[in-house]
Amino acid sequence: MLKLYHHPFCPHSRTVRLALGEYGVQFDCTTEYPWIRRQDFLMLNPAGTIPVLNENDGGPVCGTWVILEYLDETRGYSIPDRRLLPDHPAKRAEVRRLMDWFLYKFHQEVLSYIVHERIYKQEMAPKYGGGQPDSSALRVARINMGHHLQYIGYLAGTRKWLAGDQLSFADLAAAAMLSAADYLGEVPWSRDENTKSWYARVKSRPSFRPLLFDKMLGMPASPTYADLDF
Repeated sequence: MLKLYHHPFCPHSRTVRLALGEYGVQFDCTTEYPWIRRQDFLMLNPAGTIPVLNENDGGPVCGTWVILEYLDETRGYSIPDRRLLPDHPAKRAEVRRLMDWFLYKFHQEVLSYIVHERIYKQEMAPKYGGGQPDSSALRVARINMGHHLQYIGYLAGTRKWLAGDQLSFADLAAAAMLSAADYLGEVPWSRDENTKSWYARVKSRPSFRPLLFDKMLGMPASPTYADLDF
């Protein structure tokens, strides 16, 4: 059995949850609040970041990309028709390029602001930096969101999936990012129909269903969040 240390609205954690779901892996989740820097968790990951994956008595696997590579090497190789990282080097390179885009660029320019300001700060005690959202940070994130939606729309409009002909880690990372923002009503879906259509396909997959049941106390989901047809 695998155990995932995560936060329900951490986009990186959501990426891993989707990958585990696509590979049909059973796992348990433990919610971790990384800003608390819990000592037992720091023993698993001295960096204090999520997600972290533990399998049986093995050592912790820390970090989104590291976990995804681990899943590919331990599960994906045996199911080539559903592998989320292609065999061909050039195709693998394109998936990795887009993973870097979504997990780092998209996250840093958009999701890190939205999730931190609207979710994490509501859960944090004042001594950890909790409080009211910073409207200027959210304004920047909303401007940047439009640019990223256009790029996703370009990819979705010119390919079957974002990185090529098959569903890949790139689709899961992009969808995980958007899902956290969509819960808060922060995705202007009318801006790009290709992005909206692609996201609806990903959201309709069985691996996505557990994410749609996530709830934030005192903050209901947007009307589009669990609507598979928007």
